[in-house]
Amino acid sequence: MRLEDRFNLIDEPWIPVTEVGLVSLKQLFSEPFYRSLGGSPIDKIALTKFLLAIAQTADTPESDEDWVMLTPEKLARECLSYLEERHDLFYLYGDRPFLQMPAIRNSELKPFGSTIPGIAAKPVMKGKQINTTILFQSEIEKNLTDGEKALLIVRLMGCALGGKQTDNSIVLSPGYTGKTNESGKKSSGKEGPFIGAIGYLHTFLQGNSLWETLWLNLFSRQYILGLGAYPDGVGTPPWEEMPTGEDCSIAKRLKSTLMGRLVPLSRFCLLEENGLYYSEGIAYPGCNEGGRDPSVSRASSGKNLKVLWTDPLKRPWRSLPSILSFVHEGGNKGFECYQIRLLGRAREKVEIVGIWSGGLRVKNTAGEQKVAESCDFVESLVWIPCKDFGTLAFLRLSEEMNQLENLSNKTFAAILNYFKDQKIDNAKQQTSQAMSLFWQLCEQRFQDLLNACIDTDLAESVRLSFTKIAERIYNMYCPRETSRQIEVWAKNRPDFRWYFPGKEKGKND
Repeated sequence: MRLEDRFNLIDEPWIPVTEVGLVSLKQLFSEPFYRSLGGSPIDKIALTKFLLAIAQTADTPESDEDWVMLTPEKLARECLSYLEERHDLFYLYGDRPFLQMPAIRNSELKPFGSTIPGIAAKPVMKGKQINTTILFQSEIEKNLTDGEKALLIVRLMGCALGGKQTDNSIVLSPGYTGKTNESGKKSSGKEGPFIGAIGYLHTFLQGNSLWETLWLNLFSRQYILGLGAYPDGVGTPPWEEMPTGEDCSIAKRLKSTLMGRLVPLSRFCLLEENGLYYSEGIAYPGCNEGGRDPSVSRASSGKNLKVLWTDPLKRPWRSLPSILSFVHEGGNKGFECYQIRLLGRAREKVEIVGIWSGGLRVKNTAGEQKVAESCDFVESLVWIPCKDFGTLAFLRLSEEMNQLENLSNKTFAAILNYFKDQKIDNAKQQTSQAMSLFWQLCEQRFQDLLNACIDTDLAESVRLSFTKIAERIYNMYCPRETSRQIEVWAKNRPDFRWYFPGKEKGKND
């Protein structure tokens, strides 16, 4: 081993695991009891795709029948064997640093914080002043450990924010014009393919262990061929064969393979002690340009392409009917997610499966993507009993979610009218805050709602729990202490009898 070869991702801890802490790749594929990944939602997205890239490289089954025979335990053994054979490719530093491009060493050195959402970066070049308002301690850039740098590199491959932080004066492919604008000047870096314009919502199947999660999300060659989105199949992982530039033959192949969508190399990076060299890498087509990310849900038909975006004001579980629309026999007209389509295969092999959705909402300001104002991370996890969740259960779920939205709308209208009658300033803003709490409380009972879609005897009690939440929110935000308040409270109090079939309809219908 050369002296400069240090911090091997196989041996050193760097992957966050819930209830455990940081683990190495070797530990992850040796320990069957790790439940799930930790970190932020974009950490989970990037790491899940990276681990899937290892799994697809180690053993891609030919068909679903071969997938069944593979099993989570065998897949883990295959991954461990592959990592042992390719140990030299996973050093973070050295002549061949993991997922890095030594050829961009002549670009501008950037502080690590400039590539991390929500961090106020410290300047690393003398004479360069960066004025940033800091509101919270968490926004201050800290020195990164080697493990944090490894995670940063993996995350930047697909989750980099677009903007001027990339030094696009460095072009490695002769004649490549993708880093210049119409005037011929260097352009701002494009957003990473996992982020998109405002933040894609990503969805994966989740098992009872990390091994099972990877097994459930593994594509077979037959499945990849049927999708038609990756004409060159699985492909070669970039750590085995790095491109020489933005538009070289290897870069072009990565655009047409599944591997290129799991570890996309949208940034060319090189780590230094106090920062990194950082330039735009391979430019992948977005969803509107025909690109297909396997974990992003998009409408499969229609004139206008629709994509599910991350929305901090609408938690991902509220989009579950759209995410699962393929379950219905007419689902080919709705949203489609390649990862979630694998639920059909999983039904016969596991009793329960999780649907994990998450992402980061970003804002575009003058060509710069930022995490500002209402932007934030979001994620949710819902567990579905596989064998019991078919077309009828899906239709009930869609109906229940529509009715829950109606309950929200009527509660919103009641609170807003109360505020207006009381001539309260910022009535709409305060009402929105009330409804944010409403949805937070409803999320705690969503699993009950899902169960009621399978066992209809539970439906009325679940609806009753939601009406109690609505009444609690109304009473919390609409006090009735004075005679005037009592009058306005009684006038606008919502009637929820419409929510229970067979009962007399209320005044708000």
